[in-house]
Amino acid sequence: MKYDMKKIRTLGQLKAAGYKSKSVKEEMRDNLIDALKKKHNPFTGIKGFEDSVIPQLQTAILAKHNIILLGLRGQAKTRIARMMTHLLDEYMPVVAFSELNDDPLKPLSRFAKDAIDEDGDSTPIQWVHRSERYTEKLATPDVSVSDLIGDVDPIKAASLKLTYADERVIHYGLIPRSHRGIFVINELPDLQARIQVALFNMLQEGDIQIRGFKLRLPLDIQFVFTANPEDYTNRGSIVTPLKDRIDSQILTHYPKTIEISKEITAQEANISAHQRKHVNIDDLLSILIEEIAFQARQSEFVDQKSGVSARMTISAMENLFSYAERRMLINGEKHTCARLSDLYAVIPSITGKVELVYEGELEGIANVAYFLIGKAIRSEFTHLFPNPEKLKKDKKKENIYAPIISWFGEGNKIDILNEMTQEAYEKTLLSIPGLKGLVEKHVPAASAEQQLLLMEFVLNGLAEFSQLSKNKLDQEMQFKDLVGSMFDVNKPSEDDDEDEQGDDFGFSNN
Repeated sequence: MKYDMKKIRTLGQLKAAGYKSKSVKEEMRDNLIDALKKKHNPFTGIKGFEDSVIPQLQTAILAKHNIILLGLRGQAKTRIARMMTHLLDEYMPVVAFSELNDDPLKPLSRFAKDAIDEDGDSTPIQWVHRSERYTEKLATPDVSVSDLIGDVDPIKAASLKLTYADERVIHYGLIPRSHRGIFVINELPDLQARIQVALFNMLQEGDIQIRGFKLRLPLDIQFVFTANPEDYTNRGSIVTPLKDRIDSQILTHYPKTIEISKEITAQEANISAHQRKHVNIDDLLSILIEEIAFQARQSEFVDQKSGVSARMTISAMENLFSYAERRMLINGEKHTCARLSDLYAVIPSITGKVELVYEGELEGIANVAYFLIGKAIRSEFTHLFPNPEKLKKDKKKENIYAPIISWFGEGNKIDILNEMTQEAYEKTLLSIPGLKGLVEKHVPAASAEQQLLLMEFVLNGLAEFSQLSKNKLDQEMQFKDLVGSMFDVNKPSEDDDEDEQGDDFGFSNN
C-alpha cells in the first residue's frame, strides 16, 4: 500500500492513513508473492540461475528464512543479495532521527520511546528509501563484536552527562542499525569463531548483550550470508550452531553453457561507446573467450577448489576490445576487426584469475594460459571444420588440409604481426594456397571480414592438432611446417602429442 509521504509527516497522520506494521520478512514475502503473480522477475540480470538458484531463493523468502549463499568466487552471490532490496517496499516510515530505523508503531530504542512519550501523535516521522535499508559487511579477522553489535561510548556518556548504567550511552553496531532491513555478511568463514558466536541469539531470539546491559531488542532483520567452500579448509569455518540457525543454504554455480556465459560477459563487460562503434568482435572470438574459462574449470593445472571467476571472461573481453582498438589507433585506421591472434592479448586477464596446483606452478602461469587458449581453439575447431587428425588417418577420404600443409612443407612460413595493418593481414592470409577456398566451402555464409578470421582460425586449429608449427614470439605469431621446425636448432622442439601429454605447449618466446 502506498502512502502520500508529503502529507504524512507525524505519527498521528500515519495512524489516520491506516498504516500497519509489518516485519521485513513479511514485507519481502508479500512483494514476492505479488511479483510471482504478475510474472515479474525481481532478480533481473542474474543469468543462468533461472532453474536452480532463483527458485530456491524465492522459496526461502516465502518461508521467511535467513539465507546463506554458498559457492565459488565469481558466482554472483553478492549481486543476488543486493538485488533482494527490490522486494522491499519503496519507502518505509521511521521515527525521525532514530538510530535504529524505529517503527513509529513499535519503537525499540530509548530515543524513539521517549520521543513518542513526549510528543504523542505529533511525533515527527521520516520516510526511508529501500536502498538505505541494505547493509553489507565483509567478514575479516579484525571484525569485532563492537563493530557488529555495539559498545559503550564514553564520549557520548560524558557529553550527555550520563552514567554507564543508562542505555543511552550505547553506540549501536551495524546489526542493530540494520533494523527493518537486510544485513549481509560476505565471506562468513573469515569471521572469527568468537564473533560468530555473538550472532547466535540475534538470529534466533533477537537478544543482544553489550557490556552487561540487559537489553531485549527484538530486531527485525533479514540476514543473508555468503561463503566460499574453499574457505572452510583454507581460512576458517562456520561454527556448527551458527549454521544450524541459518534456515536455508543455497548453492550457486558457474554458467552451464557457453551461451549463458556469453550473455553474462556481454552484460558485465565495460566497453566504451567508441570501442563498440569502431571495433568488431566476431561471435567466434566471444565463444573462444568463454571456452577458455570452461577449459580452465576442468584443467589439471588449475585448482578447481578455488574456481575460475566469471570476472575472468569479463576482463578478457575488455582486453580484447582494447587490444584491437590499440592496433587501429597505431595504424591510423577508422575501423578494425579483432583477430584470432588477439586472443593472446587477454593473457593478463587469465594469469591473475586462476590459482594453479603444483603441476601448474611447475609449468608457469604464462604457459598454462597459452595452453588454455590452445585447448579452447581445439575444442571449437571441429564445430566448423573437419577433424584434421581423423582426415589424416582415414586414407579413403580426401584430406582437405593437404594443400595447406604441403605449402608449409615446402619451406614457406607466415608471420602475423601484432600491429599489422588490415591490408597486410589480409595479404598474408591470402598468400596461402587453398586456405580461402577451404573457408568458403565450409562456412559459405561468412562475410569478407569473417573469412579472414576463419582463415587464421584454420591455421591455429591445424597447429593445435599438430599439423603445423605455431610459435608465439614477442610481437608476432609464426606458422610454419611442423617437421621442419623440429630440425631448427634455433627453436625448441615441438611435441606431436602436446594435447595428450600436456607438458609442451608448442610456444617459444624470443
